Amino acid sequence: MEFQRHLFISYAHIDNVPLSEQQQGWITRFHNTLSAMLNMRLGRKADIWRDSKLAGNDIFADEIVQQFPKTELLISVVTPRYAESEWCTREVEEFCKSAESTGGLVVDNKSRVLKVIKLPVDDEGPLPAVMREALGYPFYEFDEQQVPLELDPAYGEEFTRKYNLKLAKLAYDIAGLIKTIEAPAVVASKPSEAPAAATATSKPAIYLAECSFDRRSAREALESELRLHGYPVLPDIQLPKSEEECIAAVQSFLDRCALSVHLMGAKYGVVPDGPSEKSVTILQNELAIERHKQGGLRRIISLPEGTKSESAAQQEFIERLLKDAELQAGADLVTGEIEELKGVVHAALENLQKPAPPPVEHQGSRLIYLLCDERDRQATIPLRKFLKGRGCDVQIPLFEGDAATVRQNNQDLLAECDGVILFYGAGDEAWKRSIGSELKKAVAYRGAKPPMATYIYLAEPATASKQDLIEMEEPNLINGLQGFPDSEMLKFVSAMEGKGATA
Repeated sequence: MEFQRHLFISYAHIDNVPLSEQQQGWITRFHNTLSAMLNMRLGRKADIWRDSKLAGNDIFADEIVQQFPKTELLISVVTPRYAESEWCTREVEEFCKSAESTGGLVVDNKSRVLKVIKLPVDDEGPLPAVMREALGYPFYEFDEQQVPLELDPAYGEEFTRKYNLKLAKLAYDIAGLIKTIEAPAVVASKPSEAPAAATATSKPAIYLAECSFDRRSAREALESELRLHGYPVLPDIQLPKSEEECIAAVQSFLDRCALSVHLMGAKYGVVPDGPSEKSVTILQNELAIERHKQGGLRRIISLPEGTKSESAAQQEFIERLLKDAELQAGADLVTGEIEELKGVVHAALENLQKPAPPPVEHQGSRLIYLLCDERDRQATIPLRKFLKGRGCDVQIPLFEGDAATVRQNNQDLLAECDGVILFYGAGDEAWKRSIGSELKKAVAYRGAKPPMATYIYLAEPATASKQDLIEMEEPNLINGLQGFPDSEMLKFVSAMEGKGATA
């Protein structure tokens, strides 16, 4: 099918009224900027058209409908007025009818109707189904009082910068869709359909969880990066607003993914209509944990260091997330900013696409994982010799290699070992706590394997923190501050043989 126009912009007249006499209307400026950006990305002039609505109202024109069979794509600029306008929504419905007979409404799993959200709409019920399901491109932000403000230069330079960034992404996506439509032998499909069979070279799909608005910019940046590298990103439709339907949709998407990424923030997020009254960010995390336990889904959680919430419910969740190994099951917790998150995601994806590594092998009847700081490597030698002399295979952490490989090696050892000794020497108290957090997560790695014996070995230098452990009579404590404690080490070996207490 050959088309004469690339794009039609559907909008409500009132949304193009300038905020001041010195400005263009929002739609006019949007049209002009999108045209310039799309020209560059296509390498030729983009044909974008719209009804100028000179009469000052939203009158449905039959001559517009006659142009739809010649038009590749439609953009709806959604606002409260647009949702209420019978004529605006009819434009979408008529375009959809025309699209079905001119190559299909969905091409290469992408809809030919795009939703630009200038301002959020309380009730999307009046909108056609294709728009209600679409994720959309939000062109607004919330201020500190959670008032939505459209990205408009009238609000300052930062809004102008964000407006241009959003338009650049939109133009990139439109250019890619136009090239797909104009390529030969395009096959239509439904948005929610999974490919019949993945090819050997296909990349794994990623579930990029919906997030609260304060993490939206980071999510969009990560999504753009992943799509640029050819990774399928789900969900590719807007999640349902009812809890039951939302859960079913998330489960369906997770079943198709090899990795899930959850961006947590200071805001509680949208709460689907349902009995639990949990936010969609919390629900997605819970469902991903289930999927991890059932099928080994790899997970990454992003929570910037120092995140605090004014919402009591969200602050409680943040505190639980940091302390409760169950909420982090199967996940790497990233506390840095977006660039660190991108690095961790790419490393995880690279690891997923490598051939499965052989399982951790050990010669002895008992595998002991000796967790230590790299500075203590030499200091652990007497301890390692002692354990090997009693038939144990002793492994220390991997200190070289990329972050993903190091994390995977740590998880493999925690999953397979019979016992853990935390060698508390050169590491400070913060290091010890971080290791303790990792040990709590080990329950998720071990599956049905019995609990491991866990001991703390105190080594020089002496510190107040180590003295506290002694005075508090910490269980399973091996005091090596005064030299190698043979008798206490024998207790550990007995525990390995089932003759002593385990942690």
